[in-house]
Amino acid sequence: MHPPTGIVAGFEDEYKKRHDEIWPELSSEFSAADVSDLSIFMDEETLTLLAVQKLSDDHSADQLPETEIFKKWWDYMADLMDTNSDNSPVCV
Repeated sequence: MHPPTGIVAGFEDEYKKRHDEIWPELSSEFSAADVSDLSIFMDEETLTLLAVQKLSDDHSADQLPETEIFKKWWDYMADLMDTNSDNSPVCV
C-alpha cells in the first residue's frame, strides 16, 4: 500500500481519463516488476488518493521510480497532482 497523495481541485476527471488511457509501456513496466494489480482509490471530498498493489514475493516494484517511463509519467501527471520537485507524487 502506498501512502496517500492528492489531486489538484478541478482536475479529477482529467486524472481519471489519463489513468484510463495508461501507456502500454508503463503497464509493461508494472508487469516486469511483478505488480499483478494496481488499484487507485480517490476520496471525492478531500481528493486524497490511495494506491494499493498486489506484488509477487520476488517483486521489484521498489525499482520502478528509477525507470525512465515512470519519470515521464510523473512529468505527464504533474499538472494534476501534488508533486515533489522531481514531479514524483507527494506521499504523506
